[in-house]
Amino acid sequence: MNPMEQVKINKATVNIGVGAAGEELARAEKLLTNITGQKPVRTYSKVTNPEFGIRRGQPIACKVTLRKDKAVSTVKLILEGIDKKIKASQFDRQGNVSFGIHEHIDIPGMRYDPDIGIFGMDVAITFEKPGYRIRRRKIQNKKVPTKHQVKKEETMEFMKEKFQVILE
Repeated sequence: MNPMEQVKINKATVNIGVGAAGEELARAEKLLTNITGQKPVRTYSKVTNPEFGIRRGQPIACKVTLRKDKAVSTVKLILEGIDKKIKASQFDRQGNVSFGIHEHIDIPGMRYDPDIGIFGMDVAITFEKPGYRIRRRKIQNKKVPTKHQVKKEETMEFMKEKFQVILE
């Protein structure tokens, strides 16, 4: 197979939405640091919603963006927590995949810690092929041709081979 047509993980984003600032958000940040080994960044609300008690600009969640080997090892670990089962509907047309995990204690090696509590998290994996840099570069950036873009089927095949994922 042509090496320029091989799909690879560009990044994996792990997100924990808490809905409020304070101690609970600090515990979520501590959990993300334990799972990924990387310091999370806070995400802030964009709108005010009085029904949920959220003001604009208030920190409500935290996330970690992982690349290269860290992304692969963390995705492998989190997939164990959901028994490596992903639905075909969780893949988008660009070949990216998103899934959630209800409780972090489902991940192997993670134990319940009363100081942290139990959190669920969302994982989004972005895929690309070599040559996608033409889209991001500053000088002479161009669109990635349609025939070179990652397709849903290619990503599904990659997940089956690399992570032994069972598609439902």
